[in-house]
Amino acid sequence: MNNNQNRLLKIAVVGPESTGKSTMARYLAEQYDTVCVPEYARYYCKNLHNNYTLQDEVNMFYGQIALEEALIPLCRNNFMIADVTIMTIKIWCDHLFGDTPQEVKEEISRRHYDFYLLMDIDLPWQDDPLRDFPDQREHFMEVWKRELDDLEAKYAIVSGLGDERLNNALKAIKESVFQ
Repeated sequence: MNNNQNRLLKIAVVGPESTGKSTMARYLAEQYDTVCVPEYARYYCKNLHNNYTLQDEVNMFYGQIALEEALIPLCRNNFMIADVTIMTIKIWCDHLFGDTPQEVKEEISRRHYDFYLLMDIDLPWQDDPLRDFPDQREHFMEVWKRELDDLEAKYAIVSGLGDERLNNALKAIKESVFQ
């Protein structure tokens, strides 16, 4: 696994909208008997009706960090699964407002995840009041790849439907994290 058995391994499940991130994150947390850090923005945005301000994005940034930090002590088996990361804030800020606050950029470069599972856009779109861009999934997939490459992050693209997708994620983790 890892030379330091006590170090917390952090796996992030990321990607465009409606790609099964939350389902995957909960499944992986169950498989590894640990905590799934949920997406703070889901709670924050419930009453915004898709009218986001830059301040809302900054608030979600701090909320996601606080939620993750609060749940770390509850992680078991030296493992944490994150349903998204603060990179999502950067992607939305860049898209909606043309840039990202410096504090977000700096924290992204400091906050380490051992492995990212980038959910592919091969799932059918599921409508949800908190989703905004059904026709731009290809664009956002390319943005995610670019952002992860810029971080020099270790990641795998996870494709497939149903159990195949779940098994592909487990296989990617096994091959990349537990080698």
